[in-house]
Amino acid sequence: MDHRSGQKCAAEYLYPPIDPFDQRVIDMGDGHRIYVEQCGHPAGLPVVVLHGGPGGGCSPAMRRYFDPRVYRVILFDQRGCGRSRPHASVMSNTTWHLVSDIEAIRRALKIDRWIAFGGSWGATLALIYALANPDRVSHLVLRGVFLMTRAELDWFYGGGAGAFFPDLWARFVDPIPEGERGDLIGAYHRRLFSGNLMEETRFSRTWANWENALASVHHDGPMGESPADYARAFARLENHFFHHGGFLEHDGWILANRSRIHHIPATIVQGRYDMICPPLSAWRLAEGWHRADLRMVPLAGHALSEPGISQALVAAMDGLRDGPRL
Repeated sequence: MDHRSGQKCAAEYLYPPIDPFDQRVIDMGDGHRIYVEQCGHPAGLPVVVLHGGPGGGCSPAMRRYFDPRVYRVILFDQRGCGRSRPHASVMSNTTWHLVSDIEAIRRALKIDRWIAFGGSWGATLALIYALANPDRVSHLVLRGVFLMTRAELDWFYGGGAGAFFPDLWARFVDPIPEGERGDLIGAYHRRLFSGNLMEETRFSRTWANWENALASVHHDGPMGESPADYARAFARLENHFFHHGGFLEHDGWILANRSRIHHIPATIVQGRYDMICPPLSAWRLAEGWHRADLRMVPLAGHALSEPGISQALVAAMDGLRDGPRL
């Protein structure tokens, strides 16, 4: 899951914008070409930034959470979105392809271990990557935890969040015939992959608008229309992953395997009023994980750019910058 918000984030007041010192495209050899950039200090502490969605893409604003004198920041656009190609494609595009891509990027950049920083779906991917490669992650920094469970999808696409925003929920549900509303992910899937570009774009915008409207506690009402190309990639990829349960072996897979990463320290930043990824998931993730530090942010929702969320993330990264070099 992702967010788009025009709010000014707290990080903007602490660190100046940092431009990439390296931009490249890595051919993964299976038809996908992945855009990767590095910014900050070339010899700094490496941190890989995992964006939300799936399908959200990275943006320059995501560079602002890291002291450029300290961190070597690696951002990339996941398969099918942003500057990666082919655009909006679900061909060879699963969670495990993304995990493989992260490892390919690490090897290409000659990094031994790094911090994994991700929010929403990016937090999901960071956890799954760490579970698959526990010796490659030195610290997890997670925001707006999403564990890719049926209960979480039912909350957001089955009427739970809609009970708080009935007007916005109606906008999301109304385009779907009543007989198909028992499975809105499936109903949208049929339309997002219909082969009719105009229909796919129309339903993509409706899908994206539902999520964007609930991203921040500071907004109450529909957001502006997302650009067509962004909305189509975001909606198709997100729906594709959700339709297939994140390509995990079973529901609850992340928590069932959490013991593999108990040795990795984790900082978890969670908005108390997150309507997209409710705090229960962050609580369950941290419960019993002695190296996890759960930081609930009052009067905050889901968006990365909310002031309280930004402040907590900047504080988390500033707290790590004096740690041991990797």
